[in-house]
Amino acid sequence: MKKLFAGILSAVMMFTLAGCNSSTTSDGSEGNSSSSASTTSSDNSQSNSSSSASTTSSESSQSGAASSNNSESKSSSTASSPTETSTDSTPTDLPSEGGKTLVAVYSASGNTKAIAEYIVSATGADLFEITPTEPYTSDDLDWTNRNSRVSREHDDESLRDVELTTTTVDNWEDYDTVFIGYPIWWGIAAWVVDGFVEANDFTGKTVIPFCTSSSSGLGQSGKLLAEMAGTGNWLEGQRFQSRASEDTVKEWVDSLDL
Repeated sequence: MKKLFAGILSAVMMFTLAGCNSSTTSDGSEGNSSSSASTTSSDNSQSNSSSSASTTSSESSQSGAASSNNSESKSSSTASSPTETSTDSTPTDLPSEGGKTLVAVYSASGNTKAIAEYIVSATGADLFEITPTEPYTSDDLDWTNRNSRVSREHDDESLRDVELTTTTVDNWEDYDTVFIGYPIWWGIAAWVVDGFVEANDFTGKTVIPFCTSSSSGLGQSGKLLAEMAGTGNWLEGQRFQSRASEDTVKEWVDSLDL
């Protein structure tokens, strides 16, 4: 009887010990599984985070490159604009090339010719002298004598048609600026220049009258010559003292901005 009881007790204890070992093994397996799952999840999270960071970094890099390219493109486009503008820009206020200047002058006593030569010196112009076929003498020019040549011509306009040695200027068409000089006789241009003005076509030319006088001003002399010519762009002109200095004449020429 004692042997039977001992056998049963021994079997119960073995069964109990077997059950405990199985529970411990099962708990450890679950713990290991949970730890593995947690580790895997963490690893996946880190991997996803790394992938996301990598993707973000890549996109940022691409965006920066695109931005850099756009910036360079804009910079290149902006840099080319001034060149194009500069190329298309052409001056409109410069004088035409090849135009020449002429100084045509009648001088009774030499004073007006001196002014003309100052203008030639200041501009590099050509000089053309308006010369009567029958030159005036000192007695002819004595306006205080009612019987002198100029006095008679003044009193009788039919006598003012003074014959000139020539009115033809070589290569007249090459000149685009013409100065016309004369002394003042009785408030108007010496009528010796009338024949020159009437004989030439001033179309397309700028005409600048100038005169000498000891007392009288320019008056209507330039305007009357312009009406006589009927062509050309006539400027107002200038009157000089009979013995004006070269500096005075040059200052006037410079003011014309030719």
